[in-house]
Amino acid sequence: MIQSMTGYGKATAEFPDKKINVEIKSLNSKNLDLSVRVAPLYQEKEMEIRNELSKVLERGKVDFSLWIEKKDTPDVAVPINKGLVKSYYRQILELSETEGIPRPEDWFPTLLRMPEVLSKTEVQELSDEEWQQVLAVIREAIAHLTEFRKQEGLALEARFRRNIADISKLLAAVEPYEKERVDRVKERITEALEKTLSIDYDKNRLEQELIYYIEKLDINEEKQRLQNHLLYFISTMEGPHGQGKKLGFIVQEMGREINTLGSKSNHAEMQKIVVQMKDELEQIKEQVLNVM
Repeated sequence: MIQSMTGYGKATAEFPDKKINVEIKSLNSKNLDLSVRVAPLYQEKEMEIRNELSKVLERGKVDFSLWIEKKDTPDVAVPINKGLVKSYYRQILELSETEGIPRPEDWFPTLLRMPEVLSKTEVQELSDEEWQQVLAVIREAIAHLTEFRKQEGLALEARFRRNIADISKLLAAVEPYEKERVDRVKERITEALEKTLSIDYDKNRLEQELIYYIEKLDINEEKQRLQNHLLYFISTMEGPHGQGKKLGFIVQEMGREINTLGSKSNHAEMQKIVVQMKDELEQIKEQVLNVM
């Protein structure tokens, strides 16, 4: 079955002090085009994340985001950097004495507002246990995206089948006009010779010329090739995923045969049918770009 390159997946994980969010969006692209944005704590794992994505998401413009939502923890106070407070205090006293600047009346609020006093100074490290949990969330988001792509692929497949069936019906509708077209060509040439030129002509030679002319207008080969392309499109679509490029090539071949049918038709009704075929084919061309 086919998969669409358009998709969306999201997954989350709850930790005591935070919530991890993973979101993946994808659109159609000729190749795999990855854009990865991760929270600073997990940046060291970016290559591993890219490998996880590329193993499953073979094509498409993929935007990956991993971010952290901090939870409110009122029972956990932000530690005061006591050493820094003492350092600021000594420096203020020293400035006051050497420069003659009056000391603040209320020391404590002033010191707490100094830079980094209320900031956590410890460096966070990513544990293996936490990373395994985050990796599981990433894989879950990828699975959701893949399922989304499969559902979109089913919709595309149903649409393609309708388009292919319509082209096949239109191809069959050409047949009644083929013999009529030959008779009209013969009648038109004969009438031109008899009425316009008013001369005698060699009927055997005329038959030979008509055969040559009609052979140039023969569309049996084009019809057969187009029918084969229609069947090949369906069989390719039913194969393993990742057939988008091949389906695109088949559509190009179908377009060549339909164009040749149009150039050889030499009949108003056949031209109308060819235009309808082109319309169906254009719909396939537009949507096949989304197939992975």
